[in-house]
Amino acid sequence: MADTVLYEVSDGLATITLNRPEAMNALNVAAKVALRDAVRAAADDEDVRAVLLTAAGDRAFCVGQDLKEHIGLLVADREDGGGRTMSTVREHYNPIVKALAGAAKPVVAAVNGVAAGAGFGFALAADYRIVADTAAFNTSFAGVALTADSGISWTLPRVVGPSRATDLLLFPRSITAQEAYDLGIANRLVPAAELRAEAEKTARALAAGPTVAYAALKESVAYGLTHSLEEALDKEDELQTRAGASEDHAIAVQAFVNKEKPKYRGR
Repeated sequence: MADTVLYEVSDGLATITLNRPEAMNALNVAAKVALRDAVRAAADDEDVRAVLLTAAGDRAFCVGQDLKEHIGLLVADREDGGGRTMSTVREHYNPIVKALAGAAKPVVAAVNGVAAGAGFGFALAADYRIVADTAAFNTSFAGVALTADSGISWTLPRVVGPSRATDLLLFPRSITAQEAYDLGIANRLVPAAELRAEAEKTARALAAGPTVAYAALKESVAYGLTHSLEEALDKEDELQTRAGASEDHAIAVQAFVNKEKPKYRGR
């Protein structure tokens, strides 16, 4: 059986590929465990300076929970009260989203097809989404009588606003790539044939960039969304002090003086 998730590190870039194209990259238990372990590995590895999250095939990025497996687990839970089914939020989805959003490095999602349910949530947990013009998004949860998970109750309102987020959650529908771009879900829209090359180019550029500064930018934006202006200013002071003490800042300033392109080291 092929690996459900592929993991590769090259020149500071960790590429994580969902690899169940025959099942539209639906998340069975094996895939969830492998994805959780891969994103944690990428987040914790100091030699990894950027992450590219993508998927095999051209139909789907990830359609969320594998409902065929889910049915069997529901039946087993009803028979023995094992509680296996919904523990996946705590054991798999939450750690995946925390690792993606909390990584001290940029995370790029290359959305090649349908991103639904948890697949949508994982894409939103990334810092930058490059989307094929043939892709689509769907919250899906209410369609199977479930509430939001995979962080989407937190990320989606911050991207599209609470009113639109509530609409998309209460009335799940297919959001086209163009609409996703108009709503701010997609940062960049590209022809499907160019997606992988453009996403890798972007992710590699970030992997060669000032990693400490990128991490501080991620932290400052997340902090600013939930704190007062005064608190945000204090956080900026703290983070700017950290970035200013980095080796990359010294490299950047010297390169500017020398009229050269800086060669960052990620520290």
